Amino acid sequence: MQMIIRRKDNSRIPKSVLAGIAALTDKIADKSFEQLESEGVMVFPARVRDYTDITSEQMILQSANDEYVLGNVMGFVGCGTDRLVIESRFDSESNDYFLLYLLGKVLNFPNIVDLQTDADSENQLFNWLVFLFPYYLQKAARKGFFKTYIHREYNDANIKATIDVARHIRQNTPFVGKIAYSQREYSADNNIIELVRHTIEFIKKKPYGHNLLVKVKDEVDLVVDATPRYRQCDRQKIVSQNKQHPIRHAYYHEYRALQRLCILILQYQKHQIGSGMRQIYGILFDGAWLWEEYVNTLIKDYFVHPSNKSGVGAQHLFNGNSKGLIYPDFIGKAPHSHVIADAKYKPIDNIGNRDYLQVLAYMFRFDANRGYYLYPEKNGLNDEILWLNKGCTYERNVTPRDDICVIKHGLKIPLNADCYEDFVAIMQVNEIEFIKSFSMLI
Repeated sequence: MQMIIRRKDNSRIPKSVLAGIAALTDKIADKSFEQLESEGVMVFPARVRDYTDITSEQMILQSANDEYVLGNVMGFVGCGTDRLVIESRFDSESNDYFLLYLLGKVLNFPNIVDLQTDADSENQLFNWLVFLFPYYLQKAARKGFFKTYIHREYNDANIKATIDVARHIRQNTPFVGKIAYSQREYSADNNIIELVRHTIEFIKKKPYGHNLLVKVKDEVDLVVDATPRYRQCDRQKIVSQNKQHPIRHAYYHEYRALQRLCILILQYQKHQIGSGMRQIYGILFDGAWLWEEYVNTLIKDYFVHPSNKSGVGAQHLFNGNSKGLIYPDFIGKAPHSHVIADAKYKPIDNIGNRDYLQVLAYMFRFDANRGYYLYPEKNGLNDEILWLNKGCTYERNVTPRDDICVIKHGLKIPLNADCYEDFVAIMQVNEIEFIKSFSMLI
């Protein structure tokens, strides 16, 4: 019997509530993302060790007395027919429009309504996997084709390598001018690229397959051209070979992520993903990363966006050495008045303490008199302006300054949209209002 439990991220769940999926919780509770990745769960961004907001030591489900604590991730994880679906805490109770909207803006997910995909949660989970394929294919293709040495068998008159005597006698008796031989080749037509080709052909048969793959038409054409030996009947054999021989070289980590995604897609069944009822599977998106990258799509005309994941835009606190390396989320482009902004995937009341200290340190470094916290606002609250104090409590002369402040600036998230089209329409209006605050930065 299938059981699906849906909960919001960053929440607490009594252990008794998850008793019905004990086989799943036993496998994921108190395990780090790095452990879950090694066991078949995809975590996005692909390499958690390269992204500081989601570390390899963090957990999706952590035990705390009689409760489980969910982390800052969204998506799903399952074992056999049981699943735990984790939605955004900024979504309403009846839908997950906000998560789908973020995925569409950041990862170029297609419009789920336009593509008329299945609305039920079972198929929606599968759609997430398929919609990620173009993104992972593009990332891997930027490294060039994955090539490896493979053993090829031939039977023709153009002998170029070692003769296979036994196979030659078996296939070429009586002799008709052919020689059976084999050789080791460095080729792009290998198990990895064949796996990608099988995934492409699988997606092509979906109602939305053409619309999805047209975004990566060049990459798809290259894969098709590189796999002349493709045969649909070899699919299970190719999947099995890839499961037995995962890519391990660090340089090809993009292909490793693509390999895992292709296996998940091709092994999907109505009641099971994976090769065994005891195997865990799933895909998890880091909420903080999604929110930060989404905000960047809105304010990129006004801010530069350093990236600690790629090492682009690194700043230094001190002169003459590499100590104090920092990556503010956003630095205002206006040279006369740098403004600092920090993307926070958390409610307004949860922004405080270390968040304040971090942004104020960045403001001090860049001589900024204004800082922003950019967060999702689901209660319709207006901006909260906090003026920095001056003076000392011991001297009883504490007063607010009138030249330095931090502002909690929320993007209003609609909770009562009747359908996804309405949600998108309201979000587009709210985005325009959200951006207005930064017009003075040009």
